[in-house]
Amino acid sequence: MLNLVNLLATSDTPIKDEFRNVYLVLSGIVIILMAIAAITAIVLVLLQPSNSSGIDALGGSSETFFGKNKGKSIEEKMKKWTWICLAILVVLAIVFYILPVFFG
Repeated sequence: MLNLVNLLATSDTPIKDEFRNVYLVLSGIVIILMAIAAITAIVLVLLQPSNSSGIDALGGSSETFFGKNKGKSIEEKMKKWTWICLAILVVLAIVFYILPVFFG
């Protein structure tokens, strides 16, 4: 893992020797957080039900009001958490890109 961080950290930006260890630790933390946010977003997207009715449309199944709203609230929460995870991923990617500026 440290080799991956070292490879990503030594792209084209010169880092001062006294800040090198701090930079490597912060880069490692940001990469781990990005991986967690990405995996969480993938799992949330996979758990969401599809919008197509599929085979249920053939049988003419009817939904009750309570069943429809119960599923809607869970779907809305999952969509909200997916957007939150993706926003965190974007912010962390920007932080990872800008991080060498502070230690250069």
